[in-house]
Amino acid sequence: QVHVVESGGGLVQAGGSLRLSCAASGRSFSTGAMAWFRQAPGKEREFVAAISWSGSSTYYRDSVKGRFTISRDNAKNTAHLQMNSLNSEDTGVYYCAASRSLAWSVGTDGYDYWGQGTQVTVSS
Repeated sequence: QVHVVESGGGLVQAGGSLRLSCAASGRSFSTGAMAWFRQAPGKEREFVAAISWSGSSTYYRDSVKGRFTISRDNAKNTAHLQMNSLNSEDTGVYYCAASRSLAWSVGTDGYDYWGQGTQVTVSS
């Protein structure tokens, strides 16, 4: 069993930055892909970014390309999402997800372990 915990959310002004962190425990997840999803009030959970088990492959939704960067440190069992140039449409609860699969997926069903989420609020 893998336990996933997110941190780093908060309130930030439009144009600002936040860095989300994800820590996994219970077993090494170095062999699994990781991803970030988000969910705004009244909306479905949506894919934000993913990274392969090795970190060599990443993928982003179009609206965050060039602003967000996903990374991972398998030695520390952590993953991060650096978010720059934030805008109000980035507001939501951000979830970290871990997969037993080596390759990333953009669908929620591609991930086996989920954190509780961390709130990100961008004020305009």
